[in-house]
Amino acid sequence: VRYTRGIDRLDEELVLSAFHPDAIDIHAKGRYGTARAFLDWWVPTQAQREVAQHFVTNFTIDIDGDVAHVESYFVTVSKTKGQDATFLTGGRYTDRFEKREGGWKIALRLVHIEWTVECQAAQLPGFVGLDVGARSRTDPSYMRPLTIPESLREPPSTQLPAR
Repeated sequence: VRYTRGIDRLDEELVLSAFHPDAIDIHAKGRYGTARAFLDWWVPTQAQREVAQHFVTNFTIDIDGDVAHVESYFVTVSKTKGQDATFLTGGRYTDRFEKREGGWKIALRLVHIEWTVECQAAQLPGFVGLDVGARSRTDPSYMRPLTIPESLREPPSTQLPAR
């Protein structure tokens, strides 16, 4: 979950915190290397993305001492800035986690992209005109303590009606 949150918020430090320093990420054919090498390739490709969300769903975990083999299904949604193009992608992460110095992190990650669909944001009801979070540490999810951001404050006359 730290990995997907870091990816969605473009928080490299958070992504790296999910991996051991010597971990290998095989993200696609020809995309093999450390988590740092993955980010060095991937982060520059994100400038054109307005929105990215990862949803991690079904998973299995087989634990054997300080090693765990994990399979996690995922769905991602991403939208290109200034365009209606929206991409839905589904796949799986196949991971070997290792417990080192008391903490579990990814030692090996294989990313399996199993399907992808391009559609137009206008075709997805409710996708356009929403309050989009920031793809950075300025996103409200990093705020401690969480308060109402100034950009979302409205005069009392526009508050939701009582039920």
